Amino acid sequence: MIQSPLLDDSLTTSKTPEFDRDRFDGSVMQTYGRFPIAIDRGEGCRLWDTNGKEYLDFVAGIATCTLGHAHPALIAAVTEQIKKLHHVSNLYYIPEQGELAEWLVNHSCADKVFFCNSGAEANEAAIKLVRKYAYTHLDKVEQPIILTAKASFHGRTLATITATGQEKYQQGFAPLPEGFAYVPYNDITTVENAIADLDEGTLRRVVGIMIEPLQGEGGVRPGDLEYFLRLRKICDENQILLVFDEVQVGIGRSGKLWGYENLGVEPDILTSAKGLAGGIPIGAMLCKDSCAAFEPGNHASTFGGNPFACAAALAVLQTLEQENILHNVQTRGEQLRVRLRAIAKQYPSLFSEVRGWGLINGIELSPDIDLTSIDLVKAAMEEGLLLAPAGPKVLRFVPPLIVSEAEVDEATKILEATISKIAKN
Repeated sequence: MIQSPLLDDSLTTSKTPEFDRDRFDGSVMQTYGRFPIAIDRGEGCRLWDTNGKEYLDFVAGIATCTLGHAHPALIAAVTEQIKKLHHVSNLYYIPEQGELAEWLVNHSCADKVFFCNSGAEANEAAIKLVRKYAYTHLDKVEQPIILTAKASFHGRTLATITATGQEKYQQGFAPLPEGFAYVPYNDITTVENAIADLDEGTLRRVVGIMIEPLQGEGGVRPGDLEYFLRLRKICDENQILLVFDEVQVGIGRSGKLWGYENLGVEPDILTSAKGLAGGIPIGAMLCKDSCAAFEPGNHASTFGGNPFACAAALAVLQTLEQENILHNVQTRGEQLRVRLRAIAKQYPSLFSEVRGWGLINGIELSPDIDLTSIDLVKAAMEEGLLLAPAGPKVLRFVPPLIVSEAEVDEATKILEATISKIAKN
């Protein structure tokens, strides 16, 4: 592990203070239902809590720690950058930002990039861009509508929870912003009907469709190829911008650099965050020149695209490319799905389906049993395996993209042992 010369040995080797949960809960706002462990350190695909217990990490900060924990390339990049310059603001040109934007443009269908700090902010930028485009490029649109999918997830701001097609995220926050309508995922007929039903000429019309190539929080549900091909055609025929939310599925998670590459269609706009800088906060909204309607003053971000975050993102992307990590994602993902299907076959009364792309996979629990994904997450955690739910009935597997064959094998063995104990009770 590379150690920063700015830190002396006494700081890096000092014992971690005992974690005080009562003190934590007394000071931190209770917006999360946390699992009862406190993480102290990590390396590769391993984490250790403050009691010294080791875990195999198949959550990766919720599909965020692309290169795992304490990766030498990321340590070197952020150490060098923090010694040089970490923030100045977008009042000035930022060389690292320009280099990152160029890399993203050269490795995607996009022509321009706007940088922010998170997936929600990237999706906010996309929503604003769709509306700006509608007002400046279409004939007198007064009420632009963006279609999104039911069971989707697009963020926690007011606009993005409204875009999110799940009422549970919207409860208690009315009045919600106008301008959104919802259709079932992978159902093209409802899209066609919604466009026709909502069309009131220049007064109101659908101007954008925001959708995930694979629904992550909605249960790890991949998009259907024919659905997305037809979606692209509909958008072209009706002057509708197609927006792909790739916050979770992008940056190699699907086995391709971008999720849209699995579907054979290009969006007009796509959003990225989570894995882009491997755990350092950054978000990006990418678009084609044809819809790059923003002008100076239309949108901004104080921290977005600062030198520190951009240096981290460049290190992640260059490592993905140089070490051919996408091949590992593809082979380890297939290995994981084979093992999960074997488990589902062994316990047909417990599981109904295994699905996913690359290293974002889910195993769905039967609707006929009381067991929930949270129950399995807690049981696996006791055995030293960290997993995440994707809704009440889907267990999600999103390990770092550097996960090894042995670690996938270890994780599925732990899961088998966990399920065996549950099945006996």
